[in-house]
Amino acid sequence: MRLGKFGISHFILIDSLNFVFELLGATETYMSLEEHPEMIRRATDFAFDLNVQIQSTFFDMAPALDGGTYSNMVQWVPGRIVSESLDPFHMTSVDYFERWGREPIERIFARFDGGVVHIHGNGRHLLEAACTLKGLKAIFMGDDMGFPLAFDILDELRTRAGDMPLVMQVDFDAFTDRLNSHNLTGGVFYKVQGVPDVAAANRCMEKVRQYRV
Repeated sequence: MRLGKFGISHFILIDSLNFVFELLGATETYMSLEEHPEMIRRATDFAFDLNVQIQSTFFDMAPALDGGTYSNMVQWVPGRIVSESLDPFHMTSVDYFERWGREPIERIFARFDGGVVHIHGNGRHLLEAACTLKGLKAIFMGDDMGFPLAFDILDELRTRAGDMPLVMQVDFDAFTDRLNSHNLTGGVFYKVQGVPDVAAANRCMEKVRQYRV
């Protein structure tokens, strides 16, 4: 299966409140946090065991590359790394994330070699809390309608994230503008989109390799 030309990415967990969403729907899940908290805890415990089994099977079957995990979020990460979703907490306060989200996420990160997460436009208020998750390797900052592009507020996000690596998408022209002006922010994986052709990509990479020289 390992041909050296492509890899099989890990896939996003459906655990914690994501799992309960699938059982009850979002509204009932949020209501049950207050009305039936024990049921939520039982469901998240079941989801943990189920996801460990699924992810372990994936890692047993999918070829690794140099001891690391292929990732649609961060390209490649050393170790067996899982991909977690904070989506249910994008519409809650940070306090709710601390109460219901942190423990299940850190528990499954600890079961493997850590994990990555993604945050949508409506979840950026969670950034500081997410950066303190034990075992977290990087955060993909998503772009969504109605919110500024992550790249357009990169400096703010970089400051808020501390030392945590960030990942974001950016159009080729916007990326090369900052590259050519020597104004790229460090600590970021840039997923450049809309590259005109292979030649343009190669010329761009030559500048990237020389950027810190």
